Amino acid sequence: MREYKMRRGEHLEDRVPDMEAFVEEHFGEVTDTEEHNGSDLLVVDEPDNPVFDRVVAGTVSFGSKKDKLALHIDEKPAEEVIAEGHVDAAEDAVTVKNDFLEGATGRDAKARRDSLKRSVEDDADKPDNV
Repeated sequence: MREYKMRRGEHLEDRVPDMEAFVEEHFGEVTDTEEHNGSDLLVVDEPDNPVFDRVVAGTVSFGSKKDKLALHIDEKPAEEVIAEGHVDAAEDAVTVKNDFLEGATGRDAKARRDSLKRSVEDDADKPDNV
């Protein structure tokens, strides 16, 4: 499960007031909920895009800290997608995922990558006993 930060000065609930509708718009009908870090996330067991097997997404609350967006997508193996003839859907799957993340966080793929690099570099600088 990956958790995504918001842009500085922005809050997830301001960008996505109805998380369930937002998830359904991008991935398909919500069928269940699943607990993660004390928050109930939305589950789409049969996503609209045939490349996705299962999607779990939603808001993770951290009390006094800003909420984060959580997203986990189980994807079918590339060989299976090609065998089923869904090559075009694979391209669309990347677009859907990026649109969902950018719409919720306000950060494009490049900004998310840069942030991830910074967090990895910060972890590498910490001593093991901290």
